[in-house]
Amino acid sequence: MEITYAISTSKGDRGHNEDYALAGRNGDVCCFVVADGLGGHGKGEVASKLVCETVMQMASRQNQGASGQVSLEEMFGQAQDELMELQRREGARDAMKTTLNVLLADAAAIRWGHVGDTRTYYFRKHKLVSRTKDHSVPQMMVSMGEIREAEIRHHPDRNRLLRVMGIPWTSPQYALEKELKPQKGQAFCMCTDGFWEYIEDREMKKCLKAAGSVQEWLDAMNQVVRQRGAGQDMDNYTALAVWIR
Repeated sequence: MEITYAISTSKGDRGHNEDYALAGRNGDVCCFVVADGLGGHGKGEVASKLVCETVMQMASRQNQGASGQVSLEEMFGQAQDELMELQRREGARDAMKTTLNVLLADAAAIRWGHVGDTRTYYFRKHKLVSRTKDHSVPQMMVSMGEIREAEIRHHPDRNRLLRVMGIPWTSPQYALEKELKPQKGQAFCMCTDGFWEYIEDREMKKCLKAAGSVQEWLDAMNQVVRQRGAGQDMDNYTALAVWIR
């Protein structure tokens, strides 16, 4: 089984980039993380970088010592704790918030989860199987039957998030997806809202079907995003594409 990936990020039309993404391998374990610091809070870029680096550091210890496998629950929990502690030290409880998506893959399993509206799309043999559900007001409205799924992209409340990293948790706020068995022909696209708002699911699938590599897939999707977002005061946009072959 071969795992390949590609990453891209852009500040779009904004003054700075609050998105952050990392990918790495430690032994047999691959770890992929994407986060979107909340715009308008001033230190969103600090929050997104911190949680991504915390998860990657924990993933790097997967094959070290006798502690065994680090769980996604532990990763989200530790990232949240470290972010809250940094807020406390810097007196910035209202300034450091972020989404977080994590995907871990090895020969035995694929584990993935998220907080916020950064999405992970899962494809199998060029077909969309599932995606993470946004922790947002419009996604809740879809669940209640008040709007259609397609209306999320441009809904006036699209940026109103119900769950994020960096606010006090009385219970875990992350959502974990069903563990997958690694198989050839799987593909994942982890992306911030600045990316997915300008490309539809069917276009992701079309780009995937035509691509000869994971980099070609990401390049083709980015072309769609840039063309559609031109002149639209684009937000930061980031995507991390993963192939299993």
